[in-house]
Amino acid sequence: MLALDRITDKYGNNTGGVLKRGMGKSMCSIAYFVSPHGYGHAARACAVMAAMHVFNPSIRFEIFTTIPQWFFQQSIPGTFTYHSLLTDIGMVQVSPLREDLPETLRKLDNFLPYDEPQITSLSKEMHKLKCMSIICDISPMGIAVAQKACIPSVLVENFTWDWVYENYVSTDFPAGKFVDYLRQIYSYVDYHIQTEPVCSYQDADLCTVPVSRAVRATSRQIRQRLGIPGGVKVVMITMGGIPERYTFLEQLTQQSDICFIIPGGSQTMQLNGNLVLLPRHSDFFHPDLINACDAVVGKLGYSTLAEIYHAGVPYGYIPRSTFKESEVLEAFVKNQMNGRAISESQFQEGSWVSFLPEILELPGIKRNDTNGAVETAQFICKVISIKP
Repeated sequence: MLALDRITDKYGNNTGGVLKRGMGKSMCSIAYFVSPHGYGHAARACAVMAAMHVFNPSIRFEIFTTIPQWFFQQSIPGTFTYHSLLTDIGMVQVSPLREDLPETLRKLDNFLPYDEPQITSLSKEMHKLKCMSIICDISPMGIAVAQKACIPSVLVENFTWDWVYENYVSTDFPAGKFVDYLRQIYSYVDYHIQTEPVCSYQDADLCTVPVSRAVRATSRQIRQRLGIPGGVKVVMITMGGIPERYTFLEQLTQQSDICFIIPGGSQTMQLNGNLVLLPRHSDFFHPDLINACDAVVGKLGYSTLAEIYHAGVPYGYIPRSTFKESEVLEAFVKNQMNGRAISESQFQEGSWVSFLPEILELPGIKRNDTNGAVETAQFICKVISIKP
């Protein structure tokens, strides 16, 4: 891995990060504004950046987000600078499956409309960094900055925040003004890419299959590193990037013929019988873990779905009844994947364990389609004139 150097704040927006050595002045520079809502948007952004790096290794990314920088260091092979910047509010979560509407509204009131001096400062920074374009997933702030800087913007999404907030508009959540404001900002984008499962189809420039980070290690290599014996069934439990306290671990130990991998299940890596408890930031690449499993049980979220889709393994998914995207994702699983729904109460109380034989008996699916990350990368490189 390339050595890392610290960089200092660039402009009064709490900006900082790490610089990978080897950055040359002749490199193409592209800004990427990433929503901090969970890790799904960051995972999709990393998949696109990694694919763009394969297309042209000279590309340097300027990443603006509050997602931890280690996530990008683990996922992106090329050169990038990390800037800690709140790019949007998204939905405030009280748990992986529940949103806090009053707190979301409070933060939106403080965040929108955008602070014009900040947008101007960021647009000037784009020129200083010689960014030829801004890619957004799904933060509309990047579009506003690109418009101010007079450089092309690219939106990568399977939903937008105006579409989400519209679902909550009521006397208790008067978000109509935010819906109108964000919808207008989104309309200014120069290039629009949608990635399946798409929540609201638009007249986009490109629509791709699910976008996920590419697998790096074989299933056998991962199982050997974890000390899992051959022939043992392996199930991952994941709730995405939001912490969760699992109360059913004792029930899992009774399933002695199944090994359970649980990212975020411990502060340090622990091998307790048939339980592999991993810290949220571990030495194991999440797509590799999914690829090494016979099934995955977890929250129905975009990046988890996309990684399972390309791995082709069965999915025991937990819908989020109050989040608008969930219905679309569930329909996609039913039509394009093999899986079984698990309710929030069944998951929390552990009764879902009785469904495991049924889930594990579902057949795997061998995928032959190109990862949406590759389609997205090729399209972006073409429209902003980056050659291989």
